[in-house]
Amino acid sequence: MALIKSISGIRGTIGGKPGDTLSPLDVVRFTAAYGTWLLSRAGDNKKVVIGRDGRISGELVQRLVISTLNALGIDVLDLGLSTTPTVEMAVVFEKAAGGIILTASHNPKEWNALKLLNDQGEFISGADGAALLEIAAKEDFNFASVDKLGTHTVVENALDKHIEAILAYPLVDVAAIKKQKFRIVLDAINSTGAIAVPALLKALGVKDVVVLNGEVNGKFAHNPEPLPQHLTELCNEVNKQKAHLGIAVDPDVDRLCFVCEDGSLFGEEYTLVAVADYVLRERKGNTVSNMSSTRALKDVTMKHGGQYYPSAVGEVNVVTKMKAVNAVIGGEGNGGIIVPDLHYGRDALIGIALFLTFMAKEGKSVKQIRNSYPDYFMSKNKIELDKQIDVQQIFEQIKKKYKKQEINTEDGLKIEFETDWVHLRTSNTEPIIRIYAESNFETTADNIAKRIMQDIREAM
Repeated sequence: MALIKSISGIRGTIGGKPGDTLSPLDVVRFTAAYGTWLLSRAGDNKKVVIGRDGRISGELVQRLVISTLNALGIDVLDLGLSTTPTVEMAVVFEKAAGGIILTASHNPKEWNALKLLNDQGEFISGADGAALLEIAAKEDFNFASVDKLGTHTVVENALDKHIEAILAYPLVDVAAIKKQKFRIVLDAINSTGAIAVPALLKALGVKDVVVLNGEVNGKFAHNPEPLPQHLTELCNEVNKQKAHLGIAVDPDVDRLCFVCEDGSLFGEEYTLVAVADYVLRERKGNTVSNMSSTRALKDVTMKHGGQYYPSAVGEVNVVTKMKAVNAVIGGEGNGGIIVPDLHYGRDALIGIALFLTFMAKEGKSVKQIRNSYPDYFMSKNKIELDKQIDVQQIFEQIKKKYKKQEINTEDGLKIEFETDWVHLRTSNTEPIIRIYAESNFETTADNIAKRIMQDIREAM
């Protein structure tokens, strides 16, 4: 059981003791802290947008959050079952002071979280998060009198507005997509992707859609992180249906990965690469991804005459870097795509629309598109942590061992070898160390990761 307070929000498992898990008391305390922080800077604007993914605890947590915000005198605009990017865009559409998305993203069903947004529909900064945590620790709340309680309004058209914005986006070509008569298989992982993705595909003129795990009940049919070992059902169904494409999203629809027409995986690392390739063909500019992402994005960016910039891991860090370098496209190697002139948030829906446009305009299959990029292999691993472990001390020992290599400590520890790299860092969302290694050869990437994992275990 765990409770994690980080740049990605307040995340924890349901059930257990307050302070150790995301208990009802913790939900109220952190919601009250967020509401108090918001009221201190929002002036007369007391509107907050709320939405949730399909997980089992969602409705329970939602009721607690709404009631707490109302008790502070905040008016809640309730999207109900929604997606992370839809809530982000709704904050702007509704001119709200902020937003909360109730989702633990790719984590298993026992987890839930509060993802916290500012008035731009973007994740709050590290400094704002620290201020919020201080309010929570002190329980420095001032609830409203009975005459000044907030209101609760259900908003039913947020997804429609999100899809309309995607259809109107200049690089999305609905006519070209419709003409191709794509057959698509979607793995909706028993969450809100089952609502949002089919609605988008219908609006794009895609009529032939097979939905796997389409019941929105939060009882995830498999581990919800869209990794190769969890997507065998989707791969098999793409083959069975003779589909043009398979699509997998995570429970809150901010991560996206594809399956090729032969049932092979496109590779979540290459989702951003392909979408960036299309965008950069249409408009020149710079790109950003976090430093755990494939170097293929750098290759594609340089091919189109742009400049690539790495950022620390975490959506808010990617967004900050994108703004600093005026990037035209960015995101993360986990299948997170950020299209800045739509909104500064990872959005699987705009990713789908841009990728289908790319396919339609190029007249290429998914496999042909994938084969046009260099083959880099990434080994993604993790080691679980006990609370008493001093991660920084471990990193210092490894840093000393590899002192002859190029080392970056901006976010954990990234070690550059001649043609390969390895990045180790603590997770923002789980009590683990993530170890990512990349090479031109799969066995080399695996061996680098194994060697570093052994170094970590020895240091522990």
